[in-house]
Amino acid sequence: MQPITIPNIGSKINIPIFEAPWLSDGGSISGECQSSDVIHQTRINSFMGHNNHNWDYNVINYYFDPETVHKFLKTSLFRQVEEDQLIWRAEKNGHYSVRSAYHICMEEITRNSHLHRAGKWDIIWRIKVSLKVKNLIWRVCQNCLPVRASFLDKGVHCPSLCALCDESYEDMIHVLFDYYEARNVSRESCLLSKVDLAMQNNNTTTEIIFALLQDLPQDQAHIFCTILWSLWKSRNMRVWQNTT
Repeated sequence: MQPITIPNIGSKINIPIFEAPWLSDGGSISGECQSSDVIHQTRINSFMGHNNHNWDYNVINYYFDPETVHKFLKTSLFRQVEEDQLIWRAEKNGHYSVRSAYHICMEEITRNSHLHRAGKWDIIWRIKVSLKVKNLIWRVCQNCLPVRASFLDKGVHCPSLCALCDESYEDMIHVLFDYYEARNVSRESCLLSKVDLAMQNNNTTTEIIFALLQDLPQDQAHIFCTILWSLWKSRNMRVWQNTT
């Protein structure tokens, strides 16, 4: 049987047929088992019908196995597309951004209700502080800061007392709010009364932080977040460098 000629239709189809994530599920077609140099050089438009709005079943079926043929046919071709190119679906302009990727990851994580953490997470990203500070606040609110209480909850053998004062149980509330140096810093920053009120009305570190970020004026919210970052850095310097 003579091989079917692969047509070259138009010039606005830019996506290679192999190793590009153009399938409807975000997957790609592997070219490892294709020995023909001709097919390796083809673009997607070579497997479309003459109007570019449907697949050429005869050509696809000749060159590919039934499973791959099914992947082709399952991927829709849209009439309104003037130029075929890879785009980032999460942004209107089609360009990748870290922000939209973060939202996609968070949606994927929180599909399981037991992983969902309530809170106005956008408040964290609106604070005008450095990214390292925002990252720390996010980690605290996700309850993934490596304090000794967290290690003990996971069965890791370690001391239970605070690395800073060696007197109290080291959890996040103690390190960030209740440790006497943390209270001194809050007092000097005129935040202590609001921190104490938030601690009285809320049970977890996440609830305390969200309550304060919603209540504090913008300039005080910036100071508050930076203080938390500094306190955590101070704790780590004591643990890993024995530096006060």
